[in-house]
Amino acid sequence: MDGGIPRFVAPTVLFATLAISLAAALALGSVTVPLRTILDVLRLVMRPGDTDISTLPRELRSAYAILYHIRFPRAVAAVFAGGALALSGAAVQGLFRNPMAGPDILGISAGSSLGAVLAIVSGFAALHPLAVPGSAFLGALAAAVFVYLVAAGRGGTQLLFVILAGLAVSSILSGLVSAVLIFAEEHAVSQFIFWTMGGLEGRSWRTVLPPLPFIAVLAVAMMGFSSPLNLLTLGDEQAHSLGVRVEILKVGILVSAAMLTAMAIALAGPIAFVGLMVPHLVRLLTGPDHRTLLPYSMAAGAIFLLLSDLIGRYAFRPYEIRTGIITAIIGGPYFIFLILRYQRRGSA
Repeated sequence: MDGGIPRFVAPTVLFATLAISLAAALALGSVTVPLRTILDVLRLVMRPGDTDISTLPRELRSAYAILYHIRFPRAVAAVFAGGALALSGAAVQGLFRNPMAGPDILGISAGSSLGAVLAIVSGFAALHPLAVPGSAFLGALAAAVFVYLVAAGRGGTQLLFVILAGLAVSSILSGLVSAVLIFAEEHAVSQFIFWTMGGLEGRSWRTVLPPLPFIAVLAVAMMGFSSPLNLLTLGDEQAHSLGVRVEILKVGILVSAAMLTAMAIALAGPIAFVGLMVPHLVRLLTGPDHRTLLPYSMAAGAIFLLLSDLIGRYAFRPYEIRTGIITAIIGGPYFIFLILRYQRRGSA
């Protein structure tokens, strides 16, 4: 018991909310699917060889097609992308000891944009459905590696230099994106702009499944940094005296955060503010202990992206607003609130 609140309350509430959000994402849309039908389809999916789909009643066949081919992949992408972004954001905030830090400081968004625009303009995007997400992933990862190589020095990785290198590399890559777009055809420019909005529509198992094992492995690895991150809050020297290999920890977190964010971009495109806002809110509710902050942030990120996607495709029917626009509308004002809050705290 902690402060009179049983320890199981927070995870119970979080995972119950995740289950409800997932059920709502599957049930609601242009066609509403009852919960009982969702459970029937889930049983069919879990036992694929036991039933011939063509022999099912028409209503159940229709629900199966909607859920299995459209809503299941979309919901899975939201859960994994949102969880990956929030988890990497929580770890980076702990590493920099700054609640306004995020994985974007590694130049990942600019790198992914360059990879995506090159795939679109070159025509590679038309050859395979994984061309754009794969190119975005490679671009994001290359940008993060370059930022680290620029920032790393003989005395170790100075986090201030990581920030400065990230800003410089992001500026260079954004300029390259603009240069490529100048020579691109109009339809390629439109396709790229549409991609930069971030969204989960059109997801299929073919595009969703490849990143999932990598996200799962990286998430487990990131959870292993929770106790060293707690010690790092005492300062680099104090953490080193307590047995933390500070330089290895920094590199491990930066690499894991970069890969998680790159995988999330491959799944959902560039989704803003999840890695910044969600860990900050979770920290206010559960405290700074990374042993709970990291897994709770991952669950909360999945919930946030599921609900953002649901709002975008259901609240404004018959129109659909892309998920990245919804997260920006929510996250932008929250970021301004954070800035004003820390300004007041600094002047107090």
